[in-house]
Amino acid sequence: MESNLCFSQNLGFRTVEHPDSTLRPLLYTKRRHFNRVLVLASSAQTEGGVSVNPVYKPTPRNRELRTPHSGYHFDGSTRRFFEGWYFRVSIPERKQSFCIIYSVENPAFKKKLSSLEAAQHGPRFTGVGVQILGADDKYMCHYSEESSNFWGSRHELMLGNTFRADKGSQPPTKEVPPQEFNRRVSEGFQVTPLWHQGCIHDDGRTNFAETVKSARWEYSTRPVYGWGNVGSKQNSTAGWLAAFPVFEPHWQICMAGGLSTGWIEWDGERFEFQDAPSYSEKNWGGAFPRKWFWVQCNVFEGATGEVALTAGGGLRQLPVLDSFENAAMIGIHYDGILYEFLPWNGVVSWEISQWGYWYFAAENQTHMVELKATTKYPGTTLRAPTSEAGLVPACKDTCFGELTLQLWERRYDGTKGKMILDVTSDMAALEVGGGPWFNTWKAKTATPELLRRTLNVPVDVDSLFGFVPFFKPPGL
Repeated sequence: MESNLCFSQNLGFRTVEHPDSTLRPLLYTKRRHFNRVLVLASSAQTEGGVSVNPVYKPTPRNRELRTPHSGYHFDGSTRRFFEGWYFRVSIPERKQSFCIIYSVENPAFKKKLSSLEAAQHGPRFTGVGVQILGADDKYMCHYSEESSNFWGSRHELMLGNTFRADKGSQPPTKEVPPQEFNRRVSEGFQVTPLWHQGCIHDDGRTNFAETVKSARWEYSTRPVYGWGNVGSKQNSTAGWLAAFPVFEPHWQICMAGGLSTGWIEWDGERFEFQDAPSYSEKNWGGAFPRKWFWVQCNVFEGATGEVALTAGGGLRQLPVLDSFENAAMIGIHYDGILYEFLPWNGVVSWEISQWGYWYFAAENQTHMVELKATTKYPGTTLRAPTSEAGLVPACKDTCFGELTLQLWERRYDGTKGKMILDVTSDMAALEVGGGPWFNTWKAKTATPELLRRTLNVPVDVDSLFGFVPFFKPPGL
């Protein structure tokens, strides 16, 4: 039985079909990278008469744009632990998105705990889940309490799971070519920074959202933005302390923007795309924050360069002190540069309603930003890993958000200077989660001074462990 333990009942866990899925054209940038998408539904051929066939490339070592924390962080211990991964593909011509979400919980236990194990370690929830928020904000989920067929690379964004293997075949334990995957896996997935494929069926457990029965996908990705300036070393989204099990859960944007080519079959309808804007991120730790909010977008009108936005925050527990802090950040990639607004390099404020309205304002020493997002759609309930109840309904999302984003240089006197960016979108992904959400949440970051100074110390953790790779933490 599923439980909404400790999660806000007033999020309204429900969904309806999106009523406006017409083929409206969208000019969302005027230059290269995020401006060439060819989409065809319910057909196997493109305008030129040639089917879209993604090209598989094995993941190279030391690839460009790899971010810290790309790998799987499980350290083998029996402590409470989850890791989750989020991959989004946006299809502007159809005004549709596909968000594929993976999670693994307490992988030290390969199946549901016995009574003896529960008495020794306390109650734990185990397993592997796949959720998809797809076209028209419809939903599907497949979950297993067993994780014996899950695998993840220690230092690269590579993972997979076999829910059901072909007769006589062994489940893969690492990245394999797509033809081999299809021969060995009847139901499951594998994903790398450059390749993503899978096939799942809804498991029938969902009674709170409109579901579809099946999905298949196979597409390649060319990363354009990691998390940092193009041509520079990529950054840890949550700062260098994310290398250690404090301030959990941790958060890493693995690819702020990329271009994906291939196809997704969604309940029998086939979507083909070339150079579709795509995105990936991950979380890991003991459990999700008590309460959180999030905005993400790669499709904009009015830009003269490539734009990728991620913003989010929440109420997270501080280690040792048994207290909570407001944490939030905004990251904007534009024309090869990352503009980052963090609790330790400035101030981020927000006003987030129970549903339908997201507002952020932030500044650091050099820039200022404001963003506002709204939606008229009711959203779809998604599950999230929780320490209290496992993978249960805990948040609400939509990919039909209306968004405005403005970025300025900051004058010496703290006022707005030259405008750098002024763009809009009607394809923003929006989320609120946890709770309680009794009313609008209006707050700003308030990082303790000692922590602010610590995080501002320029520590290159990855390079430090390069001298002693044996001690390098998993995931980093």
